Amino acid sequence: MFLFAQEPSVWTGILALGMNVLSMLAFGLAGIFLAILGFWLFDKFTPGKLDEEILHKQNVAAAIVGAAVILGICMIVAAAIRG
Repeated sequence: MFLFAQEPSVWTGILALGMNVLSMLAFGLAGIFLAILGFWLFDKFTPGKLDEEILHKQNVAAAIVGAAVILGICMIVAAAIRG
């Protein structure tokens, strides 16, 4: 033990918790935004409208491709955020 060591106060733990929650919200919103942007870019650069195929024509194969694209983008974004 150090002679002049101070006990951490309660406010130190509350401040750390608040910063962690704020970081979680910021990175979560950034990840959601990047996933939506990636899906939108994929839809723009491929022929046809993926949302129209899924919603109006009930195309299951297009829904599987859309889900795979979103999962792939989310994996890349998560790896980039984690560093």
